[in-house]
Amino acid sequence: MSPARRSGGTICTRPDPPDDQPTPSAGPGPCLPGPPAARVRGLRKVYRRTVALDSVDLDVPAGSVLGLLGPNGSGKTTMLRLLLGLSRPSGGTVELLGQPMPRAAGRALPHVGALVEEPGFLPHLSGRDNLTRCAAGEPLLATAAIPDAVDGALRRVGLAGTDRPYRAYSLGLKQRLGLAAVLLAPRKLVVLDEPSNGLDPAGTREVRQLIADLHAAGSTVLLSSHLLSEVEETCTHVAVLTTGSVVATGELAELLEADGPALQIHTSQPNAALAALRHARIPGYTERGLVVVDLSDTPPELVLSTLVRAGVPVAEARRRRTGLEELFVQLTEDGA
Repeated sequence: MSPARRSGGTICTRPDPPDDQPTPSAGPGPCLPGPPAARVRGLRKVYRRTVALDSVDLDVPAGSVLGLLGPNGSGKTTMLRLLLGLSRPSGGTVELLGQPMPRAAGRALPHVGALVEEPGFLPHLSGRDNLTRCAAGEPLLATAAIPDAVDGALRRVGLAGTDRPYRAYSLGLKQRLGLAAVLLAPRKLVVLDEPSNGLDPAGTREVRQLIADLHAAGSTVLLSSHLLSEVEETCTHVAVLTTGSVVATGELAELLEADGPALQIHTSQPNAALAALRHARIPGYTERGLVVVDLSDTPPELVLSTLVRAGVPVAEARRRRTGLEELFVQLTEDGA
């Protein structure tokens, strides 16, 4: 097995493929139920006297888009580095695609694309030349397929027409090239550390679409981000870290409805709406001019049909959810 090469945060590996495993020629297949794409148990990392992670348990469900949230210094990047074998844990266990890390990195990492911290490439080479060198280290990419893979990756991140030396790249262009390296080969798992860092609004939208495309193709995506809107728009699951511990994890929709599902109704006749709901034995109340109905035991269709039959005008109805920003503040303050 050839040694792994690391170019900044972009991992390039060329281990020898297992004898009993053919090299895949197509992208990842559909997401199937099974073990998580990544799993840590009792994970601990100590730097001198600083505890970066303390007894962390976390599963990254296969086929999910999991957002890793936390204040600065909460351990997000440390977690990603431990998952990828870039750092050794002080305690606990790490599994990546069912393989123990870092011992089995050579079996797991060819199926993983990762951008952790700032990407690093050779400053005197162009983005295309840097990407070609990285593609040469991809064990799942045939040599003859490298030119097309490089062209496709550059096109997907908007760098097809950029041929200047890497040293002349802005922060946003560097980030785009790092993302292009992730896209060189089919991936079962993609790990992104602050993928929108340095990007303008158009670039941020492109990253969100890229994550959606990876998810649709069957890849699991694990990303850390300080942009709560990015997580809320792209992620299916979330894990919140604070002071080195996971304080919440689960499906994003469920966490945002932790206080119980409810329907918020905007109507010009709130009193008539409450009367109609009481007549149908559906509990409701008013809050800031809106009629709020608990959906724990009542489907929203029944609420709306009850109001329509009673002749109550409904201007708008939407499920009430705790905003991700509010949830994040609650969890990190409570866990601090």
